[in-house]
Amino acid sequence: MKKIVSFLIITLFCGLYANAQFEKARDSVVQLFGVIMTADSLEAIPAVSVTVKGTRRGTITNNDGIFSIAVLKGDVIEFSHVSFLPGSVHVPDTLKGTQYSIVKTLVRDTAYLPVAIIRPRPTPEQFARDFVNVAVAEDEMEILRKANTPEARRAYLAKLPQDGREMTNRQLNNVFQKARYQGQVPPMNIFSPAAWAEFINAWKRGDFKNK
Repeated sequence: MKKIVSFLIITLFCGLYANAQFEKARDSVVQLFGVIMTADSLEAIPAVSVTVKGTRRGTITNNDGIFSIAVLKGDVIEFSHVSFLPGSVHVPDTLKGTQYSIVKTLVRDTAYLPVAIIRPRPTPEQFARDFVNVAVAEDEMEILRKANTPEARRAYLAKLPQDGREMTNRQLNNVFQKARYQGQVPPMNIFSPAAWAEFINAWKRGDFKNK
């Protein structure tokens, strides 16, 4: 009887503790609303990345610079954009209520590029000559096109391990061949014209050369 009473008391306290933790977590959730604007002209900034620091949760601002995201009290919200310096906002721990609104301004980030001097060619003939003879590096598509040859595909296929389906089909085919020629001598491919034709084609392709 004492064990049953102890078990009931422990179960009651665990339920009360879990309910208190749930209420605490629910009260700490805040819906954050905000608008991101430029610091100099107060214009809306679209496509600003809004993320909760230390997590993978985030969103972006719309065309009017407005965003909305669910956060916790005490979170740090970070703002980043390719054309502006990053910024952040701290959600107060002592916030009352479940909603919080902010207006955040970002400062433009100026990127200085190296000086480029552009000079015209002396004559159209010299420009045409240099344009034709300039060495252009091969792009990825050109490299893939040159490497995508029948010989290269056969070499890749020979090194590629078989997957589960291919291994299963191979095993089932071996079992089928053994059952098919049960009690008799199986045919030999040395007398097969198709096998000889495949051997001759492989020899012409150079499949038996040392690599």
